[in-house]
Amino acid sequence: MVFNLPNPVYFTPNFCLSQGMDAALPPLTAGTLYLVATPIGNLEDITLRALRVLRECDVVAAEDTRHSGQLLKHFGISKPLLSYFQFNEARRSEEIIERLRRGEKVALVTDAGSPGISDPGERVVKAAIAAGFRVESVPGPSALVAALTASGLPADEFHFIGFLPHKSGQRRNKLELLKSFDGTLVLYESPYRVEKLLAELGEVFPDRQVVLARELTKKFEEYLRGKPAELLALAKQRSLKGEFVVLVKASG
Repeated sequence: MVFNLPNPVYFTPNFCLSQGMDAALPPLTAGTLYLVATPIGNLEDITLRALRVLRECDVVAAEDTRHSGQLLKHFGISKPLLSYFQFNEARRSEEIIERLRRGEKVALVTDAGSPGISDPGERVVKAAIAAGFRVESVPGPSALVAALTASGLPADEFHFIGFLPHKSGQRRNKLELLKSFDGTLVLYESPYRVEKLLAELGEVFPDRQVVLARELTKKFEEYLRGKPAELLALAKQRSLKGEFVVLVKASG
């Protein structure tokens, strides 16, 4: 999920923990990989712990160094940036492991949300664990949780699907498989394929309640609720924009 900088915030951009608070907290652990969640839209959602880790780590491995560089600059943080994205994960994972062997403290971030959740991160986490290094999660903003809790759909049991495959046949097969699942289904979708997804949901889940959550935590955050056909008609009328979380109520 991607957010656009700048975004209005209501505290000083170089906001950080006070000297006294910093002194009372344990230092970061050498040779540790920190998975740092970053805002999905509203910069106010960054956590105090995330800011401290980003400020005290040795290097930040980022999905998009330009994007993450803007985030760091906004909060008055200057750190070396290392690109880490889908097509260089194997090579960069090896480099990150070498840095951990040297005792460096490495923070991994993606463009928005938590590393490894429909974003790069899983490969280096597995490599770090296999090599015996400590991995710590620095939790924070999550489009999945934000959408589910405000959707009005049951949250006691849910299944996170992420993005469906691009190919139509594979998408259809995946949706057919999901028909047997209990609990709310949670998917991610881009604005370029959301109409296609709604049409597919209309074929596979025509009578299910669906919630479209878009522009989460941003100025134009919106939740649209209805059957797939109703939402498809609305999408064609309005040309909906933004990244989407799509939630499908369980049958019954």
